[in-house]
Amino acid sequence: MAVGWTRDDAVLDQIDATVDAGVQRAKSLLPSGVSLTHCETCRVAIPEARRQAIPGVRFCLGCQAKLEQGK
Repeated sequence: MAVGWTRDDAVLDQIDATVDAGVQRAKSLLPSGVSLTHCETCRVAIPEARRQAIPGVRFCLGCQAKLEQGK
């Protein structure tokens, strides 16, 4: 715990603010809006369950996996 000129919970406030900012940044990177019916890359149909689970989805599961692996 920090000591000195700050109140005791100031460090916790900083940690909370950092975590909150990280969560907001992660949320901002998630897709949003209307999901595509077919993959943007390979044109394979995106299953309805995937479109409902991830609003704004643009890729089929295979292409999404390749994208996340950097391939």
